[in-house]
Amino acid sequence: MPQLIYTAARSEAKVNEETIEGLQAIDYRVVRNRHDVGAVGTNERVAVYYGLTMVVGRLRVASVNAKLDELLKSGDSFDISVHLTHGDSERDVAFEQCYMEDKAFALDTEHHGETIYTFTARSVGEK
Repeated sequence: MPQLIYTAARSEAKVNEETIEGLQAIDYRVVRNRHDVGAVGTNERVAVYYGLTMVVGRLRVASVNAKLDELLKSGDSFDISVHLTHGDSERDVAFEQCYMEDKAFALDTEHHGETIYTFTARSVGEK
């Protein structure tokens, strides 16, 4: 199967079904809390078990976004849906029960202002 390269220009992201205007990038990572189990009398690992799984993501927006600012201030839960496209191929990524964590703004002399909104999610699903 050939590798698909999704383009931001043809893709769309929404917060609670509202398009995120000015979105430049989205990235996320899934962090699994792993514990090693050692055998008695040896320094070797004999098993692992997993605990909490956390999803941490970032939305990079040109200038600012009033909806995301509102969610940061209110502390309300929200969902994010991302529709990725490449030609006829499509993929949907859904983040459920998200909470805004923080916001960082940057402005330099060569570019426009950008805000990075960091969020956590209960889960992420891809189809």
